Amino acid sequence: MTGPGYEDGYWYSADGLRLHFRDYPGDESKAPVLCVPGLTRNARDFEGVAQRLAGRRRVIAVDLRGRGESDYARDPLSYIPPVYLQDLLALIAEHCVRPVVLFGTSLGGLIAMLLGLTARPSLAGVLLNDVGPVLGAAGMARIRSYVGQDARFQSWDAAARAIADNHAGAFPDYTRADWLVWAHRVCRAEGGEVRFDYDMGIAEPFNLPQPEPAFDLWPAFETLHGLPSLLVRGGNSDVLEADTASEMVRRIPMMELVTLPRIGHAPTLEEPGAAAAIDRLLRLVDE
Repeated sequence: MTGPGYEDGYWYSADGLRLHFRDYPGDESKAPVLCVPGLTRNARDFEGVAQRLAGRRRVIAVDLRGRGESDYARDPLSYIPPVYLQDLLALIAEHCVRPVVLFGTSLGGLIAMLLGLTARPSLAGVLLNDVGPVLGAAGMARIRSYVGQDARFQSWDAAARAIADNHAGAFPDYTRADWLVWAHRVCRAEGGEVRFDYDMGIAEPFNLPQPEPAFDLWPAFETLHGLPSLLVRGGNSDVLEADTASEMVRRIPMMELVTLPRIGHAPTLEEPGAAAAIDRLLRLVDE
């Protein structure tokens, strides 16, 4: 099966799930870009980025377990970062012949840090999209309020309006067309309705008691030191707070920070400021 500019690829997790990725071909002599989406998102989030970069270099955009065209987990408590990490390590081992430039949005960025901690040689560079070692309390409360809510809509317009109702404050310049693009990326048509394209079971790990003290991700983040790196922050973000972003570039001075005004969580990476920064990052990777 293929789509505009890509082929569908598959790999298997250690617990036997068939997982899906979009494979956009490009210059095989360059480090491929591996795109890992956020909690409720999927490979479609990166279609604009991939279409812009494809041809120049290979781009792989994944559906994490329980999202998009990947199998749903038999045990919803496997929807946790260490398991996602193992899934991605299996993908890299099977489908990537050289280190990757990992573009990680939100949850994808947390996985990038864990990859640095456990398998840093697999990374040629990293982009952290609106996420850091400390997650904003307001942002996490907002995400917990909607994840796992199995809303159904009668049309794509209705889905777009519902998404706009929840996120318009963070994206004040978005138009109806922008909200429709968002809806088509995060939802699917099923049985005459439109619904979110993920297993509602991904919310179950949020109901578990949280460890005290919380797991410290700063050591994982600091393993990215020395890699070409980029931090993209939405200026309106409630997940990556400005103070955390400043501390990140203080600890890794070679990491470029780009803040996108009037954008919330999370940027699409298609914004002109983000696209230009991505090009700078990839030039550093290729040097």
